[in-house]
Amino acid sequence: MTRPLLSLDGVCKRYPPTVQSGERLRAFWQLLWRGASTGGTPVLEGIGFDILPGESLAIIGSNGAGKSTLLKIISGVLAPSSGTIDQRGSVAALLELGAGFDPEYTGLDNLRFNAAFLGLSGREVDERLDDILAFADIGESIHEPVKHYSSGMVVRLGFAVVASVRPDLLITDEVLAVGDESFQKKCIRWIEGYLAGGGTLLMVSHNMYQVQKLCRHALWLDGGRVAMYGDVFDVTQSYLAWHERKDALESTGPRNSSAPYQVRALDMVGVTEGTPSIACGGTLELSISLAAPDGRPPVALVGIVRADGTPVYGVATDHDGVEPVAEPGGGFRLRLRFPGLPLLPGGYAVRAHAMDPEGLRVHDTVEQSFTVTGKTRELGLVRLEHEWRSP
Repeated sequence: MTRPLLSLDGVCKRYPPTVQSGERLRAFWQLLWRGASTGGTPVLEGIGFDILPGESLAIIGSNGAGKSTLLKIISGVLAPSSGTIDQRGSVAALLELGAGFDPEYTGLDNLRFNAAFLGLSGREVDERLDDILAFADIGESIHEPVKHYSSGMVVRLGFAVVASVRPDLLITDEVLAVGDESFQKKCIRWIEGYLAGGGTLLMVSHNMYQVQKLCRHALWLDGGRVAMYGDVFDVTQSYLAWHERKDALESTGPRNSSAPYQVRALDMVGVTEGTPSIACGGTLELSISLAAPDGRPPVALVGIVRADGTPVYGVATDHDGVEPVAEPGGGFRLRLRFPGLPLLPGGYAVRAHAMDPEGLRVHDTVEQSFTVTGKTRELGLVRLEHEWRSP
């Protein structure tokens, strides 16, 4: 059985309170007796996962979720408050800009320092120096102090050194978001080759396209806890859907309980509990129950919106010449089916509106959220049938 390169079990991190003198003393004893994790500010709680050789894992989450703290703990920059970390093989980490660089020394001096720290001998550095400098591509600036470098130049130099070492495990924290576009492309090509050659990657990124392109698995952190872990498409799509719902631009507002025409129920057929999930290209079937005060069938308007409120599609019964069927005991019911749903993966909502029989005014609205899943990196809202052809 293949042993993991990296294994975390129950890793927690808390920063003890230090505002008052008594709390400072308590924090001091917590440092002496490592493992005391009560009090203070929790940053990470119960983090555990394994990374096997050749795996690629992305850590995603909102700002402040604990991503960078977790990478620093894995890299040895910070110590966990509790939990265990088992690591083997060579590791190289590209974390904060300039980390490990002395600003008073030249880029060439820092290159040699960092290469030695990563395990290269002086002779090996000399043998690879031309390749490192070519990859960094910062010209004569290599002989200037690092304090004169731009953030992009610092990333170029740091990544060039790591590329020359080819560690067993590469850890990156959003460094590709800083360099210019041509260098980002160069780094992505190198990472693709590194993974194809059996390298192992642990990365933090807010770029879901890069995450889906480079990683097989993803771990979603929310408030220092694991919100979801698994296949990269499943996790990133759930994360994006959560963000879209969180940042929704529209709100249906409170329901009008005294409306004459009402939506009694909006059900997704075949779904019993939780947020419904439908595969891209699957079937969405709705069952809608309506109430009318005068026995006349109301008009039903059904719309699909993205979770952030962007309209996708809408259809009304009077447009299609359909009339809801009367139910015993009053009320009306109808079904609407969308076969071969072309929506791309993401978060969406169905909105059912009850209108008067003349279709002049919306009286009541009910909304049901759902998620579309699928392994695709296509962009937009819907999938259009297409084919690539030779010119």
